[in-house]
Amino acid sequence: MSRPAARGGTPPAIDERHPPIKTRRVAFDWSATPLHWVPGDPVATHIINSFHIVLPEGEKWFIQCVKDARPHIGDERLLEEIKGFIGQEMVHARSHQGVLERLLEANGLDVTRITEPAGRGNDERPARMAALKERSPRRWRRRLRFELAAVAAIEHYTAVLGQWIMDNDRLDRAGVDPTMLDLLRWHGAEEVEHRSVVFDVYRAMGGRYPTRVLAWVVSLFFLYWAMIGGALYLLRQDPTIQGGTSLPRVLRAYRRLVRAGHVPGILTLLLREAPVYLRPSHHPSKVCSTPQALEYLTRSPAARAAGYTPY
Repeated sequence: MSRPAARGGTPPAIDERHPPIKTRRVAFDWSATPLHWVPGDPVATHIINSFHIVLPEGEKWFIQCVKDARPHIGDERLLEEIKGFIGQEMVHARSHQGVLERLLEANGLDVTRITEPAGRGNDERPARMAALKERSPRRWRRRLRFELAAVAAIEHYTAVLGQWIMDNDRLDRAGVDPTMLDLLRWHGAEEVEHRSVVFDVYRAMGGRYPTRVLAWVVSLFFLYWAMIGGALYLLRQDPTIQGGTSLPRVLRAYRRLVRAGHVPGILTLLLREAPVYLRPSHHPSKVCSTPQALEYLTRSPAARAAGYTPY
């Protein structure tokens, strides 16, 4: 896909390693979105809905980690990128919270068994980290580096998923609700845009390769649980589903959906990206396409309504 043209018709130069990171204060109206926003397919809907459950508090944790590191960063360009990252993640958290409240909870699906413990963890984390820093600055720094490494691994996968959903026209052909599709693609495009920030913060904090590998393993299990466990949790609550939600039944439907291109192959994606992310020389700027992300953002209904202009 071509780069968006600058004024005067000349394509702008895009620095994949350090693109400008803009906060787009988008808003979404869920009043016309059905519970099963993949038409007639609750399994596909709820597999992707599992992201909506974990992202609001997850994004807040990402922000906390980066804010903890910020006073120790001397690179002015990275500090500016951190500012853009925090702004984007705040809007992401708010936008997915809107899905929880106005779509899932409004249709009788209770997500509090997952969201409330995560929220308590975020609420308690600043005091725990402050106490740890007072007792042992060295242990605090080691703990923060591990958390940053975990966030960097998750950010790799969210960028790859963002690229997947921007590339995937089969969701359009399936008649996916356009508001939800815009939310997912807008979010995915911004994940591609800011994919290097946490990785660079981790390295600026002295992060080394062994911790990056260990944190990747932990993140891998979390992501798999979030998507599979979250989907089953929602499916078992969905009052409209007939015929049961046993694990074998859901797995058969899931395999069909992967072949149709309506959901990503979760385990395949997680493992396929392992040699990419775990390469010692890896940098996030080497994967995904910032020009493609910016191209989508120029036509995203939500980004355009928020007044976004690319240059």
